[in-house]
Amino acid sequence: MRVGWGKKQEKVSTLMSYKNLIIEKHDPGIFVLKISRPKALNALNEEVLSELVRALKEIELDPSLRALILTGDGDKSFIAGADILEMSKKSSDEGIRFAMLGHQVGKMLRFLPVPVIAAVNGYALGGGTEMAIACDFIYASENAVFGQPEVGLGIIPGFGGTFRLAEFIGIPQAKELIFSGKKIKADEALRLGLVNQIFKQEDLLNETISMAKKIALNSLTAVKAGKKLLNELSDTIGVHHKVDIEVHEFGRLFGTPDQKEGMQAFVDKKKPLFLGLSIEK
Repeated sequence: MRVGWGKKQEKVSTLMSYKNLIIEKHDPGIFVLKISRPKALNALNEEVLSELVRALKEIELDPSLRALILTGDGDKSFIAGADILEMSKKSSDEGIRFAMLGHQVGKMLRFLPVPVIAAVNGYALGGGTEMAIACDFIYASENAVFGQPEVGLGIIPGFGGTFRLAEFIGIPQAKELIFSGKKIKADEALRLGLVNQIFKQEDLLNETISMAKKIALNSLTAVKAGKKLLNELSDTIGVHHKVDIEVHEFGRLFGTPDQKEGMQAFVDKKKPLFLGLSIEK
């Protein structure tokens, strides 16, 4: 375990080493989980998602855990999205497995017994927005950008965006973002209710840690009970049923001409030409 010090001589521990993650522990029991894949703007591939599963299991087992902060390493990106180069090569079945892995991470964030705060420090597109909305609430930097641009790739959100986004901003607003694929800046996200507060880039993490510490001073038993009840109230249809529907529709779209065209165009840095052809199953 490597030990460092924060601005106020606060003891900060760096935990188990991961290739694409950095985990820090701040007193009292505040964990900061950073996605660190800077060359890809912290995009999610299977390796990153698998590491997130392992890391969240490690964190949950720590008896001192009182809150978790999810963020991205660096000042450009929270999570730029899923790794499109990797996705472009997937079959329908592989697409389903990829979506299920993403959902596993999302559900672990959602059902972690303690509060989880997303500190969005830059791009949070596609899977980035979906990981943020799997958290309990979101703080954002002034340069944060959100969006569900999957329709431009011939697919749909596959990590929870088709139902969790509506919990934050309502069904009509979620439909507009998902159907259009448009990106929104932090001020618009605040207006819609997607984020709770906006901070300067340099202040974001400290402000988020400060809120996590305020939470940590309260009754852990009561906070856990509050999170459990709020989650149950929002899962009126049943989260597992919603996940199953989204995962299989996401995978089905990996067999369409539009998906092949959209992702290859992205890789080739061209504008896609969608013909609207589909395969029905």
